[in-house]
Amino acid sequence: MQNTDMALKPQDVMVVMKLCCYPGERPPISAIASDLWLSPSEVHGAMKRLQVARLLHGTEMKSKPNVSALVEFLLHGFKYVFPAELGQPTRGLPTSYAAPPLNAEILPADELPPVWPWHEGHVRGISFQPLYKTVPVACSKDPLLYEYLALLDAVRSGRARERNIAEKELIKRLRSAKTSR
Repeated sequence: MQNTDMALKPQDVMVVMKLCCYPGERPPISAIASDLWLSPSEVHGAMKRLQVARLLHGTEMKSKPNVSALVEFLLHGFKYVFPAELGQPTRGLPTSYAAPPLNAEILPADELPPVWPWHEGHVRGISFQPLYKTVPVACSKDPLLYEYLALLDAVRSGRARERNIAEKELIKRLRSAKTSR
């Protein structure tokens, strides 16, 4: 029987993707929490769940993303565990194909783009619920995290072409991040 306290939560994906953004040594939990607008206890809990899921490896203080397992999860399980939730038109921060890096490759359709609802957003689009409530503000401060999470949104909601491009880009970036550490 699975311990439901150890089931992955949406913020766990945000934490592991942020860990992929740091070059070299992983910063302290308090710094990760500050970067993601989470509490240190939320980050600590996320890291424990990520280790149980084998998406992190190493000791608690020196844990790093398990890139091969992460790629497998993101490409084959992510969209089923955290399905996309689209809503009504709103103002926010573009995501999926409307955000970097996909917006350079995919021409916008005649429809409103997907956006994370956010009071400081400047784009009108269709509400796309972010993985966690602090995603827009964290991504506004970190362009690399923004690109990772926008790519993940294309994986979980995009049309076949968008998903295919996003998956290839994620694989390339995650493997590149692994070798640069």
